[in-house]
Amino acid sequence: MSLKAILKGLALAAVAVTLTACSGGVVPEPSLSPEVIPAEYQQFYTQDVSWSDCHEEMECATVSAPLNWAEPAGETIELALVRHLASSSKKLGSLFVNPGGPGVSGVDFVAGSLDYAVTGAVKKNYDVIGFDPRGVGASTPVVCVESDAQMDEFLFGTLDSVRASPDWFAQRESASAEFAQGCLERTGDVLAHVDTISAAHDLDMMRAVVGDRQLNYLGYSYGTLLGAVYAENFPGNVGRMVLDGALDPSSTSFDVTLNQSIGFENALRAYLTDCLESDECPLSGSVDQAMNEVGQLLVQLDESPLIASDGRELSADAMLTAIIAPLYNPDAWSFLSDVFATVAEGEADTAYGSVDRYYNRGDDGTYLDNSTEAFLAINCLDYPVTKDPAQWAKDAQELARQAPVIGPYLSYGDQLCSQWPFPAVLSPHKISAQGAGDILVVGTTGDPATPYRWAQSLAAQLEGGHLVTYTGEGHTAYNKSNSCVNDAVDGFLLRGKVPSADPKC
Repeated sequence: MSLKAILKGLALAAVAVTLTACSGGVVPEPSLSPEVIPAEYQQFYTQDVSWSDCHEEMECATVSAPLNWAEPAGETIELALVRHLASSSKKLGSLFVNPGGPGVSGVDFVAGSLDYAVTGAVKKNYDVIGFDPRGVGASTPVVCVESDAQMDEFLFGTLDSVRASPDWFAQRESASAEFAQGCLERTGDVLAHVDTISAAHDLDMMRAVVGDRQLNYLGYSYGTLLGAVYAENFPGNVGRMVLDGALDPSSTSFDVTLNQSIGFENALRAYLTDCLESDECPLSGSVDQAMNEVGQLLVQLDESPLIASDGRELSADAMLTAIIAPLYNPDAWSFLSDVFATVAEGEADTAYGSVDRYYNRGDDGTYLDNSTEAFLAINCLDYPVTKDPAQWAKDAQELARQAPVIGPYLSYGDQLCSQWPFPAVLSPHKISAQGAGDILVVGTTGDPATPYRWAQSLAAQLEGGHLVTYTGEGHTAYNKSNSCVNDAVDGFLLRGKVPSADPKC
């Protein structure tokens, strides 16, 4: 299962956006306790859940939530859940799992990758629940396009103008406005209410309907933001919470873009350091020389894209996605070498194989979920953006200075959300979650998508934050790094024990 969700959309021909990392606002009646449920929420918090067999040894269900938690008597939406029942007769309750995104299906993640999500000991002692947040997957979805071909054009269509020229901006603005209008026409009022605060309130309601007095939660990547926002708004209901691959909720939109650009730039250097030790590496020279070679390749593709066998053009933006996707996991670095080698031979299909896995696009050209649409919609509500082109240009210069290979292609990412039909409802600020108790924050020193400094920051912000550091490469660490990390997380989830100090795994 790819935790592609962090930078989904970075290679959009029409727009480049980065993940949400902000929070703010207050849900109605925060800190609801299981015993005190306002009358207007009773029908949701006390609804019966009908589970049915699915995915072989699992159960599926659908629950209802208000479209707008501030108007619970109004329109409703549906939320999809899947659970794997604990085998222990002394189970510890439910463990809700979010794989990230925003936009990745928690139902698909738990149903298809349960052993990747949690260890055997956790699976034995918890009912592990995956859920699709509002706007995502099998829940009431965000829909922005009417065909796979239209999504292809949005993602991979190239512009016939020089990057950052007036014509380039005009074409991007037109494409962004058309996409945003498509989202509004096909999604309707739901589009205004897929923000993370609303999702956190949904999560508290789901906690109640499965019969848990407190929320036990494992959030990966964007799921750490959802967990932190939940803890801020429902501190009294927080049980055992683990946040792996943490976001810093106090980061601005530009902070996120800059730090991710630097993170992937560093990950690319780490890949090249490893690759250049092999005689089979498709790049040559020193790491600096190889980085320059990659930069020149992107410039070349920006000017003259390669053509894949299905007719799609491999532009610099698409190539950057093909590079970034394998950087999430060192085990995929050998595939990145294949991408570079085949592109050097003038062949684009291998690179597009990487791109398509990133966007969950099937071999037949169909998109297997709505994760791209949900990612963009949630981000535009979660992140205030500037509409000032002069500021965009200033930010682009800083990105190019600090991440000269990656940064130029992640610039001007605010353009889509500047065309969004609804304003952002959240703002960056620190989250302390006073009264929430212990929360475990896991950070990987070489994580390119959620840089380690974010884990350090979130653990320091949270009143009950405890940092677990994994020294290594890749995105997220629990159940995919070493026993030190697993022991720390399982010790907390199974016994409520937090490390006396960062174990520095």
